[in-house]
Amino acid sequence: MTVRLQPEAELFGAWLRELRQKHSMTQDALASASGMTKAYISDMERGLSVPSITTVLRLALAIGCKQAQLIRVFDDADLAALLGL
Repeated sequence: MTVRLQPEAELFGAWLRELRQKHSMTQDALASASGMTKAYISDMERGLSVPSITTVLRLALAIGCKQAQLIRVFDDADLAALLGL
C-alpha cells in the first residue's frame, strides 16, 4: 500500500526534524518530553501525520521554542499551492 503524503505534512516534518536536531534531541527524548510516542514523532517527521494545534504546542514546550518557530516554515510557502487550491 502506497501512502500519499500531504505536502504540508512533509514540510512541517522536515522542519520538526531540523529543530529537534538543532536542540540536540533524539526522537526518544522529544517523545518523552512531549508525552507522545516515538512512533508518532517519527510519523510527523516523515510527513505521515499532520499535528493538531495542541500537538504543536506540546512540541514547542518540549523543544523549548516558541510555537511560532514551529510553524514559521510556512511563512515563505505558497499556501494555496501547498494545499492544492
